[in-house]
Amino acid sequence: LFNDWRYVEGDEAKPNQDFIINRREYQGAQVLVAGDNFGCGSSREHAPWSLTDYGFRCVISSSFADIFYNNSTKNGLLPAIVSPEELARLMAELEAKPGEAIRVDLREQVIATPGGLSIRFQIGEDAKHSLLNGLDDVGRTLQHLKEIEAFEAKRKQAMPWL
Repeated sequence: LFNDWRYVEGDEAKPNQDFIINRREYQGAQVLVAGDNFGCGSSREHAPWSLTDYGFRCVISSSFADIFYNNSTKNGLLPAIVSPEELARLMAELEAKPGEAIRVDLREQVIATPGGLSIRFQIGEDAKHSLLNGLDDVGRTLQHLKEIEAFEAKRKQAMPWL
């Protein structure tokens, strides 16, 4: 998780106190507000895994790398897309009041701040459904178990040699 930025070069036991997630006021944060094209170069599932293992539940950005976005939604991490202007307003408010908690409502697709910002975010309906219901690809498939079993029974009658 941000290894080259998070630790002092040459000493991974020593946190870089200038890196934002190492600051005291951001300890335990569950929402990461990031710059444009977040996740670019992170094509493996390890990227969202490291974020969720650290404790993040949501990343807010104006855009995400496609593979990172898909891996995030399949692994329980909400990638919330906002406009560049809204992202700038959100970052400005958070920089003015370090450590302020924001609320992310996936069901309503709204980010709310203590300062009164209310920002709608985008997410695909399939991804929203999966995240709200704690489903991965296997879980989504199992939602259709009765139909799968009916298909298999019908196929077994029509082609018993399979």
